[in-house]
Amino acid sequence: MESIVICLGGSVILSDDISASYFKNLTILLKKLSKKYKIFLIIGGGKTARSYIKLGREIALDENTLDKIGIEITRLNAKLIANIIGISNKYIPRTIDEAIKIKKPVVVMGGTTPGHSTDMVGAELAEKINASKYIIATNVDGVYDKDPNKFNDAVQLKEISIKKLIEKYGTKWEKAGQNIVIDGPALEIINRANLTTFVLNGKKLDELEKAITNQIFNGTIIKK
Repeated sequence: MESIVICLGGSVILSDDISASYFKNLTILLKKLSKKYKIFLIIGGGKTARSYIKLGREIALDENTLDKIGIEITRLNAKLIANIIGISNKYIPRTIDEAIKIKKPVVVMGGTTPGHSTDMVGAELAEKINASKYIIATNVDGVYDKDPNKFNDAVQLKEISIKKLIEKYGTKWEKAGQNIVIDGPALEIINRANLTTFVLNGKKLDELEKAITNQIFNGTIIKK
C-alpha cells in the first residue's frame, strides 16, 4: 500500500469561510482514499498559533518558547481533526517515529520540536516512510511568484524546481509563526530526499483528490 503525507495548514481548517460541511466531506474523502493509501495527516497551527505567538513576542518571550506554544496549538488542532475523522488515532503523537507505529488507516499529528513548522514534519515523515507523494495543502492554489493574498497580479507557477525555491526562501527557520508557503527546513529535506511534492489549496478537496490519484490538478508540482 502506498503512503501519502498531507500537510494540512491551520490556515485551511481555521479559515473564516470553512463550515462543518468541509469536515464532513474531508472525512468522506479520507475514508475513500484510505482503502488504497496509508494516509498521514499533519495539521498546522494557523491563525490561532500566530495570535498566541504575536502576543508572546510583544511581551518578549523567547523564540524557543514561542515555537513550543505554536506546537501545542498544532496538536490541539490535530486532536480536533482526529476526532472528526473517526478512523484515525485519538492520541496525538509527539514524534514522527510514534506516528509511524500507529496502525490506523489515517494517522493524524501536529508539530514536534522547535525550529521549524509542520511543513518540515511532513517532509521528514515522507522521507522516512518513502512516501509516494508529499502534499502541502494550504490556503492558496499552489506556489506563486509573489503572495497572492497581497498582490492581485500574482502568477501561479504550475511547476517550479526545488533549487529555485531554495534560492528564493533559503533553508533556515527565521522565527516562530512564519506564514509562508513552505518553510526553509522543509525545502532542504524535499531537496535531499527528492520528494515528489505538490502544493495546492486544501479548501478544494476535489483538487486534493486529483493530486493523490494522479489526475491533473490545480496547483504546483515541485520538481528536482
